[in-house]
Amino acid sequence: MSEKADLASELGSIEMLKLELEAEVDSLDAAYNSLAVENESLQKSLTSEKARVRRRDQRIKSISNALATEQTDNKGEINSLRNQIQDLLASKSALESSIFSLRSENDSLRNTTVGLTKNLGKAREDNLALANLNRSMEGELDRLTLANFKASAFNVEFLKKNSKKVTSKSRRARRVKVSFDLTSVPQEYQGVRPVYLVITDEKATPINLKEPISAQVVVNGQTQNIMAAEAKEVNVQKSQRISFTHELDEKLSSGYYRISVYTDIGLLGATNFRLR
Repeated sequence: MSEKADLASELGSIEMLKLELEAEVDSLDAAYNSLAVENESLQKSLTSEKARVRRRDQRIKSISNALATEQTDNKGEINSLRNQIQDLLASKSALESSIFSLRSENDSLRNTTVGLTKNLGKAREDNLALANLNRSMEGELDRLTLANFKASAFNVEFLKKNSKKVTSKSRRARRVKVSFDLTSVPQEYQGVRPVYLVITDEKATPINLKEPISAQVVVNGQTQNIMAAEAKEVNVQKSQRISFTHELDEKLSSGYYRISVYTDIGLLGATNFRLR
């Protein structure tokens, strides 16, 4: 009986242990189910996270590629900017040189303008003096020349030595060519006549001649002695152009001169000119 009581007691203990184990198993089963659910959730979260990580890696790679491309582009742009800067610096240097050259040219032009202004003033004075001289000569010609037998359309050219180039500079003048027209000459004045070329300065003094040609002409009924540089016999017709060429024996000084053309019966005409 004692042993039976012990066995019953032990069996009760085992029943209690069984109940405890069953409760623990139920608890563990609940925990397992909870863990299983959590595990499933974690699996889903892991999958989602892995996808997110992949997307992040792809984005990082894309950004890295973009940065690499941008860096390459930036290097090209930087090199381009450097080249542009070098070009701009070169242009700046060229512009500075041009500005310096233009300033120098402007200074030269100012000086030239001043000189031209002075020369223009002098030319105006010279033209005025020549105009006054021409007016004086025209009055004298009207008084001394014949009414229907006179020279017109004078052309005077001074030429350089051994050259056909025209000059107005006294130190370069070596030869003078003079031409003029005789038009509508009356019959009574036509025929062979001597024609003389006289060159004088503004004081009516003949220029220096190694072989001057002395002649007498009648001007307004009075005999007048002249010293000609050239002379020729001309068969005077109703209309014609006559020319003379005279080699200067000495250089002429700068100033005003007069060329007069005579025939045996009077003064045909005259013109003034200036050598610089």
